[in-house]
Amino acid sequence: MGDSLERLGSEGESTMMKEDLCMEIDPPFKENLATAEDWRKALNKVVPAVVVLRTNACRAFDTESAGASYATGFVVDKRRGIILTNRHVVKPGPVVAEAMFVNREEVPVHPIYRDPVHDFGFFRYDTSAIQFLSYEEIPLAPEAACVGLEIRVVGNDSGEKVSILAGTLARLDRDAPHYKKDGYNDFNTFYLQAASGTKGGSSGSPVIDWQGRAVALNAGSKSSSASAFFLPLERVVRALKFLQKGRDSFAEKWEAVSIPRGTLQVTFLHKGFDETRRLGLQSETEQLVRNASPPEETGMLVVDSVVPGGPAHNHLEPGDVLVRMNGEVITQFLKMETLFDDSVNLKVELQIERGGKSITMNLVVQNLHSITPDYFLEVSGAVIQPLSYQQARNFRFHCGIVYVAEPGYMLFRAGVPRHAIIKKFAGEDISKLEDFIAVLSKLSRGARVPLEYISYSDRHRRKSVLVTVDRHEWYAPPQLYTRDDSSGLWIAKAALPFDSPILSSGTNHVVQESGNHTLSSNTGVVSPMEQIHQCVGLDSTDGITSMETSYEHVAEEQHSQDESDAGTKKRRVEEESSADGNVIVDYSLHEARDERLEDSGNVDNRVSRDYQGAAAVAANASVAERVIEPTLVMFEVHVPSSCMIDGVHSQHFFGTGVIIYHSQTMGLVAVDKNTVAVSVSDVMLSFAAFPMEIPGEVVFLHPVHNFALVAYDPSALGAVGASMVRAAELLPEPALRRGDSVCLVGLSRSLQATSRKSFVTNPCAALNIGSADCPRYRATNMEVIELDTDFGSTFSGVLTDERGRVQAIWGSFSTQLKYGCNSSEDHQFVRGLPIYIISQILDKIISSCDGPHLLINGVKRPMPLVRMLEVELYPTLLSKARSFGLSDAWIQALVKKDPIRRQVLRVKGCLAGSRAESLLEQGDMVLAINRVPVTCLHDIEDACQALDQCDNSDGQLNMTIFRQGHEIELLVGTDVRDGNGTTRVINWCGCIVQDPHPAVRALGFLPEEGHGVYVARWCHGSPVHRYGLYALQWIVEVNGKRTPDLDAFVDATKELDHGEFVRVRTVHLNGKPRVLTLKQDLHYWPAWEVRFDPETAIWHRKTIKALDCSNA
Repeated sequence: MGDSLERLGSEGESTMMKEDLCMEIDPPFKENLATAEDWRKALNKVVPAVVVLRTNACRAFDTESAGASYATGFVVDKRRGIILTNRHVVKPGPVVAEAMFVNREEVPVHPIYRDPVHDFGFFRYDTSAIQFLSYEEIPLAPEAACVGLEIRVVGNDSGEKVSILAGTLARLDRDAPHYKKDGYNDFNTFYLQAASGTKGGSSGSPVIDWQGRAVALNAGSKSSSASAFFLPLERVVRALKFLQKGRDSFAEKWEAVSIPRGTLQVTFLHKGFDETRRLGLQSETEQLVRNASPPEETGMLVVDSVVPGGPAHNHLEPGDVLVRMNGEVITQFLKMETLFDDSVNLKVELQIERGGKSITMNLVVQNLHSITPDYFLEVSGAVIQPLSYQQARNFRFHCGIVYVAEPGYMLFRAGVPRHAIIKKFAGEDISKLEDFIAVLSKLSRGARVPLEYISYSDRHRRKSVLVTVDRHEWYAPPQLYTRDDSSGLWIAKAALPFDSPILSSGTNHVVQESGNHTLSSNTGVVSPMEQIHQCVGLDSTDGITSMETSYEHVAEEQHSQDESDAGTKKRRVEEESSADGNVIVDYSLHEARDERLEDSGNVDNRVSRDYQGAAAVAANASVAERVIEPTLVMFEVHVPSSCMIDGVHSQHFFGTGVIIYHSQTMGLVAVDKNTVAVSVSDVMLSFAAFPMEIPGEVVFLHPVHNFALVAYDPSALGAVGASMVRAAELLPEPALRRGDSVCLVGLSRSLQATSRKSFVTNPCAALNIGSADCPRYRATNMEVIELDTDFGSTFSGVLTDERGRVQAIWGSFSTQLKYGCNSSEDHQFVRGLPIYIISQILDKIISSCDGPHLLINGVKRPMPLVRMLEVELYPTLLSKARSFGLSDAWIQALVKKDPIRRQVLRVKGCLAGSRAESLLEQGDMVLAINRVPVTCLHDIEDACQALDQCDNSDGQLNMTIFRQGHEIELLVGTDVRDGNGTTRVINWCGCIVQDPHPAVRALGFLPEEGHGVYVARWCHGSPVHRYGLYALQWIVEVNGKRTPDLDAFVDATKELDHGEFVRVRTVHLNGKPRVLTLKQDLHYWPAWEVRFDPETAIWHRKTIKALDCSNA
């Protein structure tokens, strides 16, 4: 963890000088003659007091990310139950921890103090909970530390229960290690150094001498060598005395104890006299300091950095050499800090030398705890807090300004990174967290407002983005967490007033549509899409001025990451907005003053003509390009991290779609499912024909084919936009054939239409996409169109004839390339999807087919159901089939039916839980359905659709199968699926649970124990992270109760109490069963569900169980 540029030791004469110095400060020689028996006795006394700490950082905060980890601590006060460890173990934010003693007794521990600067902190525990272990506290002896002292580091090193590492103290004056530029770093102290080679897990270990005394606290190590860094204990002893005194003053329970800490917000470094002379230190001053200091003193304290806005800002400068404080010569950190801590809110006199000139000043010592935040705002998964002294020092910003510790979903969607500093929100200046909360309380769901921020890596330029407030209830309402040092918990309360618009919800305006009759039921509440349409208009309605899926992966990571692989469909979009947060529609009107006096209809006509004229400028565009451009739409899709379901592999997608239906009340856009992968999405549509961005809602996800339908409200485009945008003309017949000429038309990222001519090389290429490591949608049972030219893996659009009629969608398909056994990489490719498949679904929607109703733009519309044979098939050449024993008669019949393909379909596998699962077997050849030969996947789809036309059909196909040399007849059942996708998600103890989705069922296996619920994701810092309940497995039992479905799972978990240990039985995707236990934490991780309501077209969040429903 140390700086790779640091060097240990020195060479030549300076080495001899250091050895002489070591001899002078060594303890009496007899203390170094400890025998093996002495060490054995010391270790026997120490080991029982050393504990393994298992911690969960429940939220990202300040310098730390959310995550689960293990470390070490040791008992320093047995009577009061106090454990000493590192600050980065206690964590500055919410933490849940347990301590396990050497005899495997485990007790919960609660944080009582973490130092704002130095790397130490304390946990407390209930001493009565330890019943079977005899142990003693480890005394602290900072004065015993000396160069050459033999030491032992006792702790949990690299995950081992007990590890004892030997070493010898080599330095007492090492600079504090620098771990990272945007995280925790200690400063204004010396560190001790030894070559003990400690690794991860040993943080917080006692560094003991042969008498069993702790002489230092293990803090870090250098990865490039065996060096370990130890924190001196002088300040630890002081803090412990305050805690002990505070505990004794309270009879019944722990209360918050105040430990005075002072600061000038200045970082000092200890520089040798040779360096201070080069900085301009006068020889008289050096003589004065040497005479007033111990003989072994070799340098002075020099200002390294000053935090802006602090007490020393504009007074001290880097390079200033500290001479005296309050008239006393100060050359050591310990004396300086003691004076600061004893002078909180008082003035101190500093004498410095700057470039050889002596300067005296009086500065007020600030309370260090006042610039150490103890509260944060959680909104849409983001953690926003006042900037701490630690990060202000790292980034050179003022303490207390608004800092993004974790961007969550809403800010991530806007492109705001971690460590950002928010300067402006919705046109209002933001200087403190209360300003941000005040603006947020005025916004409604779906509001789009500008936000300005700066980052430490580009501090001189502000960046402006457009933030969209969540329309759906992906996350709990905004909450304000405040640290309670008495209980060790962070207490949550509602951050916004009860009447804030963002907290309001209601039913939508509903119109029941059935044939030609409509039934209106106006509740006076607009729909979410209508809300956001109002927000993107020219008038503001708000009154504002201006998640992991890899199995057993426990490394701490950020909650959201940007993946920038060239082959992925992800990008960050920089958006521009007006000062009031509304999208600007640039009509490019000339002589605007005169035109305002005209009739609005005339203005619209003029604007429409302007756009049409602009479109005609591209005289070199092909006919197909000019015709199809007004129908193209650019998608930007975001998936909330709280609902990363169905194996979706990213939070951010983009792609091109085509409008297939456009009327006054509804517009429908078709797009591939590598752009819109799940219905739990926020979709923004940008139109090529008109510069407007509006939201869309996913209304149909085809269960088999690679396309989704997204609805939009045409009225949101305004009269001009609605007239400019139009639906494409679909040409499902005749089907494309080999050699046909087509025009590929798509959109560039600048929304410019691009067309390229090509020829069809294969109109019926069968796809064969393997399963990903984490099962997700993959196109199966599909025949796609291939062209003679490779247009790249990211260019999508439509295939048209020379007149611009759409014959296929040129869409993106997701796959995963595997390298060896353990490595894989996501890739994508593009192929053509025949338009007849989409046209069939569109016809059913327009004709009001029988099916479940869905609210679209305030109108209830029946959505189609899809009957399908849930079997994965693949084609085999008839020449191969003959080798398997297929008769000449059947080969001739199949050739006669389809002389081009010359293939037979074989069964690759059945979806688990389908009606065909127990009837068809792998390797079966499908010869005929209802005695009609079958040669392609389209034939099977037609046969399934024919069942819907039969009134007396029971949904079974009469199939002729060739199996192991025999021809057999089977009645195989079909299944009916809707286009909603997964509509219910449950979060329990930090794992995201859902019903097994089709990609999981396609693996051909479901647990025998009533199937079970599927773990799709898990959250960092949650109980499932701590205890190892990761993704890619089913939960089949909870405390012995079977959980075959989500309702049974909810019933089983609702009975569990906070802090209760739960026995969970799981089955992994590979079929391996497992039983584990975890401890439920309802304080930080309440159980909740998000469910889609087709009556309101809203994803609603509901608390299943929490300690306080207001905190859910």
